[in-house]
Amino acid sequence: MATTLASEAVSTRLDAHLARVTRSRARRGLPAPQVLVRAPGLEYVSGDRELPFHAASVGKLATAALVMQQVELGAFALDTPVRELLPTDETAGLFAAPGATVAHLLGHTSGVADYFDGPVSHGPPLRRLVVDEPERMWDEHELLAISRERQRPVGRPGQRFSYSDTGYVLLGRIVEVATGETYAALTRSRVLDRAGMARSVLWQREPGPERIAPLWLGKHELSRARSISCDWAGGGIVSTLDDLARLATALTDGTLVRPETFATMAQPRERFRAGIHYGLGTMQLRFGGFSPFLRHLPRPVGHLGVLGVHCFTDPERDTTVILNFHSTREMRASFQTHIRIATLLDRLARE
Repeated sequence: MATTLASEAVSTRLDAHLARVTRSRARRGLPAPQVLVRAPGLEYVSGDRELPFHAASVGKLATAALVMQQVELGAFALDTPVRELLPTDETAGLFAAPGATVAHLLGHTSGVADYFDGPVSHGPPLRRLVVDEPERMWDEHELLAISRERQRPVGRPGQRFSYSDTGYVLLGRIVEVATGETYAALTRSRVLDRAGMARSVLWQREPGPERIAPLWLGKHELSRARSISCDWAGGGIVSTLDDLARLATALTDGTLVRPETFATMAQPRERFRAGIHYGLGTMQLRFGGFSPFLRHLPRPVGHLGVLGVHCFTDPERDTTVILNFHSTREMRASFQTHIRIATLLDRLARE
C-alpha cells in the first residue's frame, strides 16, 4: 500500500509539473511533451503515447548496437583501423592522419568533422539546406561529401572528443560493407525487430506512418520534410515512447548485445559537456554536473536527440525515462523535466 501511495504521489507531482510546461509551450505554439516513465510500481505517461516522433540522435544507439554485434561476431574489432573496413575513396580527406579506429568513431574521437553542425568552408551549412530544400532526399554519400569537400578534420585520431554525425555515417557504411546488407535492412532485422519495436522505422527509407509528431529545427517545423532524411546512421529512426523503452531494455538485457558488450559501450570515456559523459555510442547522465545538489542521483545510460528527445535507463533501479520535446530549442526545458523526474524517482526508491 505504501508503494502504491508513493507512486501516486509521484504521478500527481509530475502531472502538475507537466501541466505548467504544457501551458508555457502552448503560448509558443508547441505541443505537449511526450513522456514515459517506468520504475518499480510506476508507469507514468503524459502527452500523446501513440504518436510516432523523430528520435534524432537517439538512433545512434541502434548504430552502435549494429557495430558491436559485428565485433561480437569477430568481423572486426574496436581497434580495427577504419581504412581496413571501407573503400579508400570513402575515407579520403576525412581524417587529419591515419589511425582512426572503430572505437574512435563510436566515441567521437576520430577527428572527423560533423556534417550536421560543424562549420563549412563555403556554401550553406547542412542545417540551412535542410530548411531551404525540404523536398531533398539525402543519401549517405552526399553526407560524407559535405565533410570531405567543405569541412576540415577537427583533430588527429584520439586527440580529443568532438561529436560527429559524419563518424556515424561511416559506421553505417562499415556494417553495410561487413555484412553485404543495407543499413536499413540491418536496422530492421537486427535491432527494431529483435527489440520488438514494431512501430519504429528508419524514416524515409522504409514504409512508415503517414504522420509523425511536429518537430522544429530552430523556428522551422519540418515533420513533413523529406530533407530530415539527413540523419541516416547518425539517428534516422522514427519511434514511439513505448518502442524507445523497448530499445533501452533490449540493450541492457542481452537481446541486442551481450551484457559485457553493453558494459563496454556504457563505460564513460569522455565528457560531452557538463552533466553528460560519453562512452561508445552511449551517454551517461551525471546530474551533479548540472547542480552539486543533484550529486546523489543515479547515473542513467542512453542517448539524447537534438530535438529534445531522451532515452535513458538505469538497470540497477529498473527505471526508464523517455521524453520528446519536439524542438532543437527545447533541450534545456527537456532537462528540467528529466531532473524533476529523476529527483522524484530517487525519492520513490528510498521510500
